Amino acid sequence: MIVNADSAQIYRGLPVLSAAPGPDELSRAEHRLYGVRDGAQPCSAADWADMAKREIADIHSAGSLPILVGGTGLYLRTLFDGIANVPPIDPSVRMTVREASVEENRRSLQKLDPEAAARLNPADTTRIARALEVMLSTGRALAEWQDEREGGIKDDIELRPVVLLPPREWLYPRCDERFSKMVENGATIELQALLDRRLDPALPVMRAIGVREIADWLNGEVTREEAIAAGQQATRRYAKRRRARYAARPRCIPPARGEFFSSMMPEASRKMASNADPTNSPIVSTPTIGSTATSCTAEEICNCTPPIWSTARNPPVNLTTSVWSGC
Repeated sequence: MIVNADSAQIYRGLPVLSAAPGPDELSRAEHRLYGVRDGAQPCSAADWADMAKREIADIHSAGSLPILVGGTGLYLRTLFDGIANVPPIDPSVRMTVREASVEENRRSLQKLDPEAAARLNPADTTRIARALEVMLSTGRALAEWQDEREGGIKDDIELRPVVLLPPREWLYPRCDERFSKMVENGATIELQALLDRRLDPALPVMRAIGVREIADWLNGEVTREEAIAAGQQATRRYAKRRRARYAARPRCIPPARGEFFSSMMPEASRKMASNADPTNSPIVSTPTIGSTATSCTAEEICNCTPPIWSTARNPPVNLTTSVWSGC
């Protein structure tokens, strides 16, 4: 059974723009945690982890195998490592930090938590602000709180991680094709309905790739062609960041009891290159970056990585981090 680990596909109302599984994919395997949250209600990593734990336990109790699919690293880290019980931030501290520029916050962080300042990207407004507000409000570095995480499940399960890394020359044209097809297949209708609700622009659902680009077109600020080009570029940039992150062992995937496999699966590579249709074994599939990606069969997934099936009482969790193609 497939469990969604994508922070956009968790929301209702944007199945096209978020590339959520369609009727064909849903008919091949049971999918859970897709379109279960209203966009007006932000789904934090802790919220998702709680839901995922329940789904995993339910699937295990039925004697089936949960396959987590998606690339939202914060969601996965929270599920596996647990959550840091950072006390609520003083509202006055939060307001002061959020009103300051990223450079001002970075200078303050360098004085109070130089290790965090050195580790974070100087342009990462959100993470710098978070590290600074935690330090100012609690007197402890965020890293100290994170060392005391609770509630993770990584010690209770076996993981079989799979990461697909298609070549760039294959990936980027499909990114462009993906966004164009979204516009053709109803993304504008979805987005207009979302805009009509006048939701807070800061909500996660409003920050999904394509929302701002198509909204600019619907508001008459750019042409249709310019909106599509901007959406394609945003998708390629996202893919580039993800590829760089997943080229090495992702932080969101804890070490499994076996070799981590972080290169293209040979059979999956051949099928994606030829766009052939799988013809055997049960299919496990969900669309992500590649809108027309060929799915891999369950047998192919299992045969591509070292066998590290669980010897524990619970069945293993097969973590399929399929960032670039449907798997």
